[in-house]
Amino acid sequence: QVQLVESGGGLVQAGGSLRLSCAASEPTFNNYNMGWFRQAPEKEREFVAAIRWSGDSTYYADSVKGRFTISRDSAKNTVYLQMNSLKPEDTAVYYCNPLQTWGARTPAYDYWGQGTQVTVSS
Repeated sequence: QVQLVESGGGLVQAGGSLRLSCAASEPTFNNYNMGWFRQAPEKEREFVAAIRWSGDSTYYADSVKGRFTISRDSAKNTVYLQMNSLKPEDTAVYYCNPLQTWGARTPAYDYWGQGTQVTVSS
């Protein structure tokens, strides 16, 4: 089972940027379609962005479209989430997880890493 470690979160002012990383423990990660998800306090975890295993196709939640960009570096077994024009409502713990299937907005697995906290101040 591939282990995933998220990092790159922090405290940023509204309008600022952050880049999150999701590093995998082994190269088989590169066969997975990957997603970023987030969970704000007292809210359900929600889908944010997805990238195909080949890196050539992506899709996003409407709330982040045009502001966030997902990418991956197969040589580093890592998926990134570049977040620009951040808003206070983006405040959440961010997680990565393989997708249930391409086109889905649900994770393949019901276990999660520690995530990385993103806090956007107004």
